[in-house]
Amino acid sequence: MTTEEHAWDHLVQSGRVHRSVYADRNIFATEMERIYGGTWVYIAHESEVPQPGDYRLAKLGLRPVIVTRDAASAVHVLFNRCAHRGATVCREPSGNASTFTCPYHGWKFRNTGASLAVPGKDAYANAADRDAFALSRPAHVDVYRGFIFATMNPQSPPLLEHLGAAAKALDEWLDQGDPEGIRVQNGSQHFRVACNWKFIYDNAGDGYHVPFSHRSLLQMTAQRYGGGDMEYFGQADKSAMRSYALGNGHTLIDQRKEFYKDNAWDQQRPQPGREAFEHSAPESADPRTRIDYLEKAIGSGMNLSIFPNLLLIGNQIQVIEPVDVGITVLRWYATGLATASDELNAIRMRTQEDFPIMGEVDDNVNFEACHLGIASVPEDEWIDMSRHAQTPVVRDPVTGVLEGPVTSDLHMRAYFEQWKKLMSARPQLITLKGARHVA
Repeated sequence: MTTEEHAWDHLVQSGRVHRSVYADRNIFATEMERIYGGTWVYIAHESEVPQPGDYRLAKLGLRPVIVTRDAASAVHVLFNRCAHRGATVCREPSGNASTFTCPYHGWKFRNTGASLAVPGKDAYANAADRDAFALSRPAHVDVYRGFIFATMNPQSPPLLEHLGAAAKALDEWLDQGDPEGIRVQNGSQHFRVACNWKFIYDNAGDGYHVPFSHRSLLQMTAQRYGGGDMEYFGQADKSAMRSYALGNGHTLIDQRKEFYKDNAWDQQRPQPGREAFEHSAPESADPRTRIDYLEKAIGSGMNLSIFPNLLLIGNQIQVIEPVDVGITVLRWYATGLATASDELNAIRMRTQEDFPIMGEVDDNVNFEACHLGIASVPEDEWIDMSRHAQTPVVRDPVTGVLEGPVTSDLHMRAYFEQWKKLMSARPQLITLKGARHVA
């Protein structure tokens, strides 16, 4: 362990985290450099730019980027910063364009990032160096099964190595719906939350809060429909659900053994169109075949967290966007299945509208209450993450994956180990010039 790693030990200890990790502006600035610059960060999904010329804006930490698809269908991630004076080049959230023109001095760029035109270029001594006038890009960009990641760190390990055991979990999340993958083309629902970004990541792997934070939702479901989705969290540690630390800060809450134990379709709260969809489902001699079809329209039974900013909740993609030490934007993206019928994807969309409207508001209020608590009572210095700290965990001898009770703080303890590692690394972050792409 390096000297600097020891320096973080007094803030992240066994079973507790110092409040300054969430509240200190200098620590937040270091995170934006060493975590959101120093490791792989999720940017967007390829299906959000499906056609040549499509683009959409995104973030790499605090750094604004443009995700583009060029005429040859290659994907690019470009910094949304003019090579001249740094002005924002693209000011529309999405669209289709083969070029971008900076409104300030008219510098023009191809959607590959290459320089196309500089008014009065002959006045520049380096006029022959086209790359000098190009948009910059991150050190590395890569795609795993449609998920686009980028990093500023040229020394980052390959994306697949970074994902590690999370890649297998992501494969399972994708394959239980459609072998051809997902489509993310319905925009997003976003929340601006007055909290540090880590409060949201903490909660993503928290199987403890459900019967308390979402009590009103569970009570309504029980009173109106006799029970249903998430009811099994009432006795979570006696259930078949488990929490997994996958390495590199990634974790999984696996609800599938409870969620699919009987018939997950019947556990869902009513949504518009549900009865018509169920009536139109294909008949089969095997009742399980019909149920499998219906269950493609509902959640996955998985909460997969890919550090630091990608959360897969049910069938939705959640993206954490830090804004300031106490401000975070949380975006929910609905997903459709690539080869499914319009009817199936429509009811899948109705299902995905359910929790962000009825449950996410509970979580956001608690995130803000947590941040208010650590900001307003600085003398009470510690945040607890000791639940099930003394409960034995199971380690896979091949993958190193750790398995523990679903209400364990294993998630927090695991990702803070990665947090300390990255915060100690002091990466040399770079931007590159010239058109590069991901095929």
